[in-house]
Amino acid sequence: MTTKTSAGEHDEEGERTGRGDRTMRHFTIHHDGVTIPVSRDGQGPPLVLCPGLNSTQAGLHELTELLRRDYDVVTFDLRGHGLASAADRYSFEAFLGDLVAVMAELGNLGLPAAPALVGYSLGADLAVHYASEHPDTIAELVLIDGANPVPEPFITKAVLPEFRAMWENLAARQEDERGTARQVLLTGQEILDLNLEIDVVRSEILDRYRRINRPIRMIMSASMAGDSGEGHAPQFNQTWRAGVERLVREHPDITTTWLDADHQLVFTHAPEIAQIIHGAEGPARRATS
Repeated sequence: MTTKTSAGEHDEEGERTGRGDRTMRHFTIHHDGVTIPVSRDGQGPPLVLCPGLNSTQAGLHELTELLRRDYDVVTFDLRGHGLASAADRYSFEAFLGDLVAVMAELGNLGLPAAPALVGYSLGADLAVHYASEHPDTIAELVLIDGANPVPEPFITKAVLPEFRAMWENLAARQEDERGTARQVLLTGQEILDLNLEIDVVRSEILDRYRRINRPIRMIMSASMAGDSGEGHAPQFNQTWRAGVERLVREHPDITTTWLDADHQLVFTHAPEIAQIIHGAEGPARRATS
């Protein structure tokens, strides 16, 4: 695997966008037949923000801007998302390769310290897998509503038709974003296949945590599937909490904060999440275990 910027050199030679007293730097990484766009802006210790499935740099704009007040933040788009190019495969390992490529390029830039690695949803799972293989290259992990060792899979045969219809509808709605920085190029079937794969990944993720020797903080939604008392939501929410409780029993040093939110928390509760990442105490911290 090789990486390079759009200019064939490091980010200082890439595109720059003035932002008051700051300069946002843009560069691209080419690997595995895809082009990954990367942005870097902010002041302070380095932090890498890894998006999740169906999320983009543009979609995470509010959280990113809040973090840039105190961090040198690096963001990027996964293959088939945002300004990244399409790919011929969308698997967990392929997305992990995107994160590995970004982190490898950052290693060439002479950062003043190892970055904090923040991942949302699928991005949290990618972050755990990356950290388990490269623990000395990060300062800490912050996992937002992902990387959860749930005790049972979410997508069973009984609910498969509902999930298939949901993601087909999502893919259809995403057609309106084509050609924009928020586009997602995956089909409904590709999204379904990835979620089935993520169920398997999470069934084995406890072993990954055992290999990580860096601080870990989790920011989790109290109502991952929504707060409806009907349908599958109560069972999904219970399973979500049970997975975190299982993890903390084995790793009591992991700090967990629960927010009164669903899985869209990174969009609906960006100020609270930024406050937690900054390490601030206050009303954002609903409950910590």
